[in-house]
Amino acid sequence: MITRIQGIVTQVILDHALRIRLKADVPESSDKKDATAASTPDTISIVDEGETSTLAEDQRSSDGDDRSTTAASGSAGAPTKDSGSIKDVGTKPSEKKEGNMIGKINNLVTTDLSTFEGGQNFLLLLFFTPFQIVLSVVFLYAILGWSVLVGVGVMLALLFLPGMITKLSHGVQVEKMKRSDARVQTVTEALGGVIRTVKLFGWEQKMSERIDAQRQGELKAIRKTKFLWLATSILSNLIPMATMVVTFTVYTLIMKKELTASRVFSSVAVFETLQNHFKGTAYTIPIVVQAKVAFDRINDFLLKTELLDAFSATEGTTALSPDSSSPDVIGIRAATFTWDNSPTSGTETPGSKKRNFKLCINDELMFKRGHINLVIGQTGSGKTSLLMALLGEMHYIPMGPGSMFSLPRGGGVAYHAQESWVMNETIRNNILFGSPYDEERYKKVIEQCALERDLSLFDAGDETEVGEKGITLSPLPPPGAQVLAALDVHTAQWIVDKCFQGDLIQGRTVILVTHNVALATPIAEYVVCLSPDGGVLSTGSLSSALAKDKKLSAEVAKESKQLEEADQQITEPKPNVAAQNSDGKLVVAEEISVGHVGWTALKLLFSNTSSGTAGLVVFWVVYFGALFFSKLAITTESWVLALWARQYEIHMGDPSEVSVSRYLSLYVIIFVFSLITSAISFTVFVFGTVRASRVIHKILIETLLRSTLRWLDKTPSSRIITRCTQDIAAIDANVVGFFNNLVHMTFDILLKFCAVIIMSPIFTLPGILMGVVGGWLGHLYMKAQLSVKRELSNAKSPVLGHIGAAIAGLVSIRAYGSEEAFRQELFARINRFTRVQRTFWDLNRWISVRGELLAGSFSTALSAYLVYGQRSDAASTGFSLTMAVGFSSMVLWWVRNFNEFEVQGNSLERIHQYLVIDQEPKPTPEGVPPASWPTSGDLRVENLSARYSEDGPKVLEDISFHVKSGERVGIVGRTGSGKSSLTLALLRCILTEGTVYYDGLATDKINLDVLRSHITIIPQVPELLSGTLRENIDPFSQYEDAVLNDALRSAGLFSLQSETDEGRLTLDSDISSGGSNLSVGQRQIIALARAIVRQSKLLILDEATSAIDYETDSIIQESLRKEVAKDVTLLTVAHRLQTIMDSDKIMVLDAGRIVEFGKPAELLDNEKSFLRSLVDASGDKEKLFAMAAGGRSL
Repeated sequence: MITRIQGIVTQVILDHALRIRLKADVPESSDKKDATAASTPDTISIVDEGETSTLAEDQRSSDGDDRSTTAASGSAGAPTKDSGSIKDVGTKPSEKKEGNMIGKINNLVTTDLSTFEGGQNFLLLLFFTPFQIVLSVVFLYAILGWSVLVGVGVMLALLFLPGMITKLSHGVQVEKMKRSDARVQTVTEALGGVIRTVKLFGWEQKMSERIDAQRQGELKAIRKTKFLWLATSILSNLIPMATMVVTFTVYTLIMKKELTASRVFSSVAVFETLQNHFKGTAYTIPIVVQAKVAFDRINDFLLKTELLDAFSATEGTTALSPDSSSPDVIGIRAATFTWDNSPTSGTETPGSKKRNFKLCINDELMFKRGHINLVIGQTGSGKTSLLMALLGEMHYIPMGPGSMFSLPRGGGVAYHAQESWVMNETIRNNILFGSPYDEERYKKVIEQCALERDLSLFDAGDETEVGEKGITLSPLPPPGAQVLAALDVHTAQWIVDKCFQGDLIQGRTVILVTHNVALATPIAEYVVCLSPDGGVLSTGSLSSALAKDKKLSAEVAKESKQLEEADQQITEPKPNVAAQNSDGKLVVAEEISVGHVGWTALKLLFSNTSSGTAGLVVFWVVYFGALFFSKLAITTESWVLALWARQYEIHMGDPSEVSVSRYLSLYVIIFVFSLITSAISFTVFVFGTVRASRVIHKILIETLLRSTLRWLDKTPSSRIITRCTQDIAAIDANVVGFFNNLVHMTFDILLKFCAVIIMSPIFTLPGILMGVVGGWLGHLYMKAQLSVKRELSNAKSPVLGHIGAAIAGLVSIRAYGSEEAFRQELFARINRFTRVQRTFWDLNRWISVRGELLAGSFSTALSAYLVYGQRSDAASTGFSLTMAVGFSSMVLWWVRNFNEFEVQGNSLERIHQYLVIDQEPKPTPEGVPPASWPTSGDLRVENLSARYSEDGPKVLEDISFHVKSGERVGIVGRTGSGKSSLTLALLRCILTEGTVYYDGLATDKINLDVLRSHITIIPQVPELLSGTLRENIDPFSQYEDAVLNDALRSAGLFSLQSETDEGRLTLDSDISSGGSNLSVGQRQIIALARAIVRQSKLLILDEATSAIDYETDSIIQESLRKEVAKDVTLLTVAHRLQTIMDSDKIMVLDAGRIVEFGKPAELLDNEKSFLRSLVDASGDKEKLFAMAAGGRSL
């Protein structure tokens, strides 16, 4: 049942995730103060548009269904009052308003699902436990008479205490899961989303401190949970003991009855049963409470995340249905589209935290069927939002009775996003995307998408495995992977000529969103121009659009000339030499350890429970000592009862001679002593293990943050996240819990066995034999179980990876109609996981049967011997039997508990594997430069060579150059010539030889975090953190708002938006993880603002403007010239000659070497220079010569 539950719930979660809106916050649970989700909203926001996206009809439907996304005013009403509304949640200022959906879902299918499964024992609480308690009371009444009713009255009077603790436990568990969500969100984002940005900016230490602070909050809640469990445990012992003491007191002092050995041990056996049920209840209640919280969180996700309009038919709204009156129409009429269906949408004030972009089609917008339609507009105008509206991703609000939107899907739909999404599969499988393989058609697609040359450069061809986020491929988007964006001119022109004008596209309807209007001019038959406020500015032919917009016409003219610069682009591209093996595999299989968990892994836990050797000694002595005396006292309790009962045999004629108060007091004193010592032991253990858990997590995070880029490329983020979530959660609870149980049972078994052999020495050999046989069975069991558990852990990562990939590519999956294929793939991965899990539970049943048989045999033999073979008094016999039954029953549980400890200890082993990975050098006191460094941006490079791995080829070889402070250097070269590798080498992100001097200091002598914090790089597609715009520019709160606003103004953000624009960006605007709710141009401006704030003396732009529109590029270039200080050295990697021609110097790279370096004018004077050949081939030859001479025309 457990296995089925886990598989089914995981499937349900993915199925629901495939239907959620990309702007989906989890609102507060309906008036439930304890709803965890209320304080951990989730967001995948793509609120604005990209610059190059394509929507096209597919001639072959993926499933053959004649489906369409069509809505009319009669079939989709206005937004309803309660349908998935987004509410502000009451969070503390330090808490983020938006979460990471992948991190949230990972938590749901790991921690929450595992916790939910543990709550299956609630059936024991509801049915079995009450029945057993009533039955125990009946037996006690038969043995001790009406005195037991007084004891039961005391028990009932004390039952309110566990109820109070249960209520407190629920609140603490809610708090714990909230804090756990916050940590998991940050870890998932930092290690699975923006890890490269963290490393390039030298934020490892600060990010580690931020995560550690969140971890401390989580551990604080965990500590509260454990102490509440301690209180429950004490009550579970105290209530039955109080019941027994009161019952015995009434029976002896009031009823004046003799407490004979038979009555003592019979009643004690029943009281122990009662006590065990209370202990079981005390153990089960926190688990059930945690399971209830986990169930609520899963339920909130399934019921309260906002769904697409097609799946959210509620009050006043029906699901979208085809419009029979216009089944072939592609377009929109009189409709508004928003990114959420909140009833307050549209009421936010300008600049509010929640950006409120709206796409408004007031009249009619119809695309031409069977032709190429072009969508243009400036940054932020809503180009990609138009595609999202047609795909049904945005919330549809009709504006009148004739309102509708339609995108027929009967023939299939193909969608290409601006930011390419690829799966961790082979290149072929990424291209096919579930379609059947047709060799002739496949080869034609490869040719028309200009992929033949690129595939030939990989040893495994199209069987090369694409790593996460396409890391096997070139740092730039691979040819054919993005349409016209960031492609060199040769490739882009080829795609226009061969693909868009080829036979594969012929007859299809294509909606092309691009800023490269000139390149699309020959193919565009219908143009839609959007206004900055999300409306339609004009429609019609391209010539009419250019006639109405002089600015656009000038840009097209400029772009047309640049198309003639083809020779400056790639002719002999190289694959990423850092990323592949001969078999095409990049991501290595996860290692599976064999045998027992090693001491090295266990030492992670044991050696971090306290600081210093003396502290460790004190911790373990106090823990073991207090626990030993507690167990000794518990054993002594039974001996005192036997001694008490023996006194009645001795004074059989005069029971009044027996001092009831003395023995009762002695019994109570020993019981209280056992509770105190047990509490001391547990308290010490909690503080020690919580400290160890924090240290392990901190070391793990620090190690992962300092890992090399090469290791990150080879390791799927799902494996990393599993270590930081599932394995850390196992250490927090299961590992330390099973270890504590193991120590408890070890002391119990030893003391009970010693008691047995003292009372019956003849059973020394049978007891040892039983231990040996039990150990042998346990060895067989553990040997199999450990391997199965390791397989179980490794089978979980592919499930999480698949879910993460599905969330990341949600729009593409839905556009292609591939939801069912992803469901089936998840089913296959879950099947592998559940097969292993069933084996895991089958092994538990195997040892259970054999262990119970062994324990029963030993107890039966001893009982027969004591009754028939050895003459002893009844009290001694009762004591021996009590010890023997306890000993024999605990042997099985000791074996199983030891196995569980080793199984759960696998998490320690898995974490230890990630503590010995390749790491970058740690900071040292010697690596701290003077406080005034750097005072200039002087950069000198001597004999620099670099490679991505120790056994890889050199990507840079013997490079030497000198850039004076304040100089601006442009870097050009063919793709694969080493431009991006040079930027990584300067930041020491790859293996280097030679020396780089930055402001006179050798960079290899400087701590990496210091070096990278004083160099700022703006990559082609900068990654942003989830949170506010303020947190992205100043993630560690080092500057005033005035400074941040000045930086945004200097970067040109305010030039692209007006003060009255309700969707404008402010410091309080929410930014989704990776900046997915912003256009590339907006992200580049934010990255530039961040660079301005950092005030680095060395600024690197790595193809930073290659994928954005010319207006934004002009704003950024103008900002760089005017706002960046004169003493800042600027290195610009670009493929547009106009971007770098006015630089002080230009460096030309080829095959990892510098072929030219000097002033542009001097290089152009040499007719044989590489730069001169590029300029001569350009249509802007005169302008480029003028720029080189210092007369740039803007």
